Amino acid sequence: IHRQHNEQELKRMTTEHSSESPTMQADDTLDARGLFCPEPVMMLHSAFRDLESGQILKLLATDPSTTRDVPKFCHFLGHKLVQQEEVSGEFHYWLQKK
Repeated sequence: IHRQHNEQELKRMTTEHSSESPTMQADDTLDARGLFCPEPVMMLHSAFRDLESGQILKLLATDPSTTRDVPKFCHFLGHKLVQQEEVSGEFHYWLQKK
């Protein structure tokens, strides 16, 4: 079942933040810079298979569509988007495996 989200819901999902700083520690890093949809999300699926519940993955991406796709990935699969930021045209995400 696919669920449509309105812009307000997506904004809420993408602005979830922890009290930790943007330099928070990650258990692993996935570098998807230079790749375009759907590759970053496909790589996320693979990377999450190797993580244990509760571990944090940092995703680095340059594709603007990840600002939509990563929050949806987390929402639909039950993972947590802990933090995200944009730095000099790069998108950084910290995701916690459920």
